[in-house]
Amino acid sequence: MSNLVEIRNVSKVYERGKQKVEVLHHVDLGIAQGDFVALMGPSGSGKTTLLNLIGGLDSPSDGSIAVGGARIDNLGQGALAKWRAANVGFVFQFYNLLPMLSAQKNVELPLLLTKLSAAQRKKNASVALQLVGLADRATHKPTELSGGQQQRVAIARAIVSDPSLLVCDEPTGDLDRQSAEDVLALLQTLNREHGKTIVMVTHDPKAAEYARQTLHLDKGTLVEQATHA
Repeated sequence: MSNLVEIRNVSKVYERGKQKVEVLHHVDLGIAQGDFVALMGPSGSGKTTLLNLIGGLDSPSDGSIAVGGARIDNLGQGALAKWRAANVGFVFQFYNLLPMLSAQKNVELPLLLTKLSAAQRKKNASVALQLVGLADRATHKPTELSGGQQQRVAIARAIVSDPSLLVCDEPTGDLDRQSAEDVLALLQTLNREHGKTIVMVTHDPKAAEYARQTLHLDKGTLVEQATHA
């Protein structure tokens, strides 16, 4: 199976005043189309930085990043924003839903950047909500939903534009165990039955078990890799 993500000799340096802090150190990584990868490591190991680079939210200081054959490290901010909208779905720890909008309208948000009609946007959002098991909650606002339901709305929003890649930053970090397992099972279904390539940062070894493989980062370097059955 070909790689969807190709990371070659990537380093990331942040400048804090006069001090330079290297967060990633010459990372090489290939992620196959259809894989589900968990990124683990202690705080400050560089896993969220690596996730942000893969999702095009940040650019490397050195090295190259290609996703689906496109070199995203060479893109300017405008081109990168367009690329993200077309190719990547984002799932964050704290859902990032707009409280005044219904679940349906929250899911529709990424489609406002497309040329789809209002009717088509609504239809696509309904399909996404159905896929995450929340078709009956479409008119509810975030405050009327549990944490697990809010995260499923956020996942519906991430998949509504049918991206090839989902990047998830601690998607279960704010959930109770049962809600976390529901969300992880949903991500696993999106991976296995719908072919989504998923990269997920997590601190939770139980969450990592849902992935096909786990990569461990320490001090900005990939230190080990575990493949799951």
